[in-house]
Amino acid sequence: MTPRTARALRLTVYVGESATWHHRPLYSEIVHRAHAAGLAGASVFRGIEGYGASSRIHTSRLLSLSEDLPVAVVVVDTEERIRAFLPRLGELAGRGLVTLDACEVVRWTGACDGPEETDPEGKKSL
Repeated sequence: MTPRTARALRLTVYVGESATWHHRPLYSEIVHRAHAAGLAGASVFRGIEGYGASSRIHTSRLLSLSEDLPVAVVVVDTEERIRAFLPRLGELAGRGLVTLDACEVVRWTGACDGPEETDPEGKKSL
């Protein structure tokens, strides 16, 4: 198997677990928007402790403070596709911290590979 690398951009959105958008968890709304945009993938990570702009510490160690744990939504795709997705987050502005990081994606290719993955519009994804 041979490693294949590609330049990519990692989008991370940090929100509170209790944040909502039209009665739906905000992290779920972001994942569904990324999926609808045909991005390569999105994952949600729940933190066990953290604080944000309010400087209030949220932790899973104390029951009374575990109501709004930090959540990170991470999406990785080509820079062009991530930057094209940013306006779709525009309605959610002010609801979390967004960071962009250049990264490198490593995939192994070999004889057992399946067909190339494409987005709903047939464009090649990472």
